[in-house]
Amino acid sequence: MDNHSNDIHTGYNDLMQVEVSIQSAEKMVGSATMSLDPEAMEHAERAISNARSLLNDAKSEGTGLDTDFLQNAELTLAQCEHQLTEAKK
Repeated sequence: MDNHSNDIHTGYNDLMQVEVSIQSAEKMVGSATMSLDPEAMEHAERAISNARSLLNDAKSEGTGLDTDFLQNAELTLAQCEHQLTEAKK
């Protein structure tokens, strides 16, 4: 008997992964903007990019996505990008 449980794809897991990646990006942006360390800012930029990529993937999968969640995720990422941009000035 084949066990295909590893092949199960759920929208819940996608959303949790997006949420965790956004929280990680927020923390990295906060740390980078406080330290103003160029390397930390680069890592924060990458974290935002990764979170946005996961969000876009989840959107394209369309697996039970919550519109409020998506709007909040977009807003949070935009705020992170803005905070990082301001810190670079």
